[in-house]
Amino acid sequence: MMRISESVKHLIIINAIMFVGTLAIGNGVLFYDWFAMHFPKNDAFQPWQIVTHMFMHGGAMHILFNMFALWMFGTPVEQALGSKRFLFIYFSAGLGAVALQVGYYYFKYLPMEAEALSLGFTHEQIVEVFKEGKVFRAIGQQFNEIYYASMVGASGCIMGILVAFGMMNPNAELMLIFLPIPIKAKYFIPGIIILDLISGVTGQSFFSPSNTAYMAHVGGALTGFIIMWYWKKTQFNKNRWN
Repeated sequence: MMRISESVKHLIIINAIMFVGTLAIGNGVLFYDWFAMHFPKNDAFQPWQIVTHMFMHGGAMHILFNMFALWMFGTPVEQALGSKRFLFIYFSAGLGAVALQVGYYYFKYLPMEAEALSLGFTHEQIVEVFKEGKVFRAIGQQFNEIYYASMVGASGCIMGILVAFGMMNPNAELMLIFLPIPIKAKYFIPGIIILDLISGVTGQSFFSPSNTAYMAHVGGALTGFIIMWYWKKTQFNKNRWN
């Protein structure tokens, strides 16, 4: 059995503590309100959520799956790159995930906000309607869904680590739990990313729950790829892995 690396072990411990805290304190609501990543226009948003959401999870299966993936792919990546570079990729991918997901929300939200303004609402009235939990029926439920959107989980971070693993081990054979067919990493990982991108754009869910932040997965993966590509090209990593 593969021995867990130090940084991966500590990340799993922190995630577990946050999950237990979520369940034990405030009836599962308090931690979520404080530490989940909320849409920046929502009053619930706080700057620290950009980082803290990476240690929050929405349920037992969510955290178990993510922590299993972190152990499986994070350990060999940390062993190959060292703790500092591993953590740099991990948190950079998490930030990249936030940037793309929130950017995508704004891409959809701003035209709808402009339409609400064109209907005669002021910015103050828009905020007040949201606070009261009402719906802009003339625009659609999606307007409110974006405003109240929140994001939790280490998936964006792990997607960056998964890409790093794939770039170092392109011929490693991977399988989906419910589709036990070995596929080389160089095909498997891009395929997963493409499916996430399609899901994010169309709303069609393939393997994940419908409320998954698909663009966060894509953002994390893209960030991991850029970092690994740069390190390889510039030989930034003294212990070269290629």
